[in-house]
Amino acid sequence: MSTVLSNFDSWKQFLAERLEQGKKLGLTDDTIANLAYEIGSFLDERVDPKNEEQRVLKEIWDAGDEDERKTLARLMCKLVQH
Repeated sequence: MSTVLSNFDSWKQFLAERLEQGKKLGLTDDTIANLAYEIGSFLDERVDPKNEEQRVLKEIWDAGDEDERKTLARLMCKLVQH
């Protein structure tokens, strides 16, 4: 996982692959967004950002309330789908 986190493009590719796996398993967009929020919370609490992009995301995450964090999680899902 640390290799995935060291490069932002690798991180986005990893997320895109997990998102695709979830869809193939029949997970709804809401379920995927909730999982993304939980992963974001985990990373915020336990993982030091490895690059500038992740630092910006952490700062935005920390500035937001729960609803804004859920929106950010949904946006990350949208970002990696394109």
